[in-house]
Amino acid sequence: MNLYIFNETRRGAVFGIGTYIRELIATLKNSHIRIYLVNLLSDKPQITMEEVDGIRYWYFPEPIPDIRVSEPSEQRQMYFHNIVYLLQLYIQDKNNLLFHLNFPQCGSFADELKNTFECKVVSVVHFSHWGFTVFDNLTRLRSILNEVDSDSFGDEVKKMFEEEKSYYSKVDHCICLSEYMHEILCQDYELDTKNITVIPNGLSDVPDTSVDFDFLRKKWNICTGEKIILFAGRLDEVKGIRYLIKAFCEVVQICPEAHLIIAGSGNYDTCLREAKTVCTKITFTGLLEKDELYELYRIADIGVVPSLFEPFGYVATEMMIHALPLVVTATSGLNEVVDHTCGLKISLTELPDNTEIDTVLLAQKILYLLLHPTEAKEMGENGRKRYLANYSAEIFRRNMIHLYSSL
Repeated sequence: MNLYIFNETRRGAVFGIGTYIRELIATLKNSHIRIYLVNLLSDKPQITMEEVDGIRYWYFPEPIPDIRVSEPSEQRQMYFHNIVYLLQLYIQDKNNLLFHLNFPQCGSFADELKNTFECKVVSVVHFSHWGFTVFDNLTRLRSILNEVDSDSFGDEVKKMFEEEKSYYSKVDHCICLSEYMHEILCQDYELDTKNITVIPNGLSDVPDTSVDFDFLRKKWNICTGEKIILFAGRLDEVKGIRYLIKAFCEVVQICPEAHLIIAGSGNYDTCLREAKTVCTKITFTGLLEKDELYELYRIADIGVVPSLFEPFGYVATEMMIHALPLVVTATSGLNEVVDHTCGLKISLTELPDNTEIDTVLLAQKILYLLLHPTEAKEMGENGRKRYLANYSAEIFRRNMIHLYSSL
């Protein structure tokens, strides 16, 4: 099998989708599949090809802006048309071709691939653009889609939704990360259920979860007696960071030894405004390398994932690997990854025009784990067991190879 995995140089490639692609390639090594990673919109000045550890990497640079084309969508369509033309030239073995897409490209890209090659095209539903605006509020989404005369916000949501619906209808098979997204693809996108497979993401285990606890706490300047609450992720509205800081203001009133570490990059201004009265109790690390982040997982007392929309939940899974007890929102795919044995969950508050988190309830859940270390430790151990049973790299490998082979 000749598997071509498509990536793009954009923010998602640094975060969730980048992790997915790295894990996919790592788990498929030494299989019967010949793997090519096609990097689109690359910052390299020319088409480049290289081979590393048996994996072939192709880089196609960004298009040169064409002043004759005013619409970005038209420019994008021309770019993908040219990519297909170039693939015709560079793909030597055209037998058993499988194209694995990871971003909702323009629908014509899937069509052109299928019309040009004897192949199968699969796409992973990593996210939905509307999820960054209406979050996990399906009532609001469906209301907007049914509006006859909508405002500019509604028009934009409809446009995003219809573009994705059209795109996913053109691929041969969709992979979604949760039953939550499977239901949306069937009910709202009106896709045939036989063309959809639910395959949760998988993560490689860490070689050794034991740690010199005192050494790491000293390295990160954690004071004796401090209880560490850890958030890891982008500082975006969809990640619920503003609600976490508000809840933390309540937590420190009852548990003054609590310390919040926020590991990630993004909009610090909003966070700093919310954190004004507790700023000395919060540490912003910025974006960390994976080994640095794993050190924080090992010394934290609890992990918090307060997302408003989360198609899967890589961070929660990483925390489960390290046996961290969790406080999470019961949203979208995250609600399936974390169950009651390994985390405390908070339902989102759905309003007609917004989605919110009850910060008082969030503070109560955090305090419970901080003040009940025995129960917290048991939840952390259960989380690691749940990871091994459901989200390991080996389970992910078996599921992906089975799907590829069936196509």
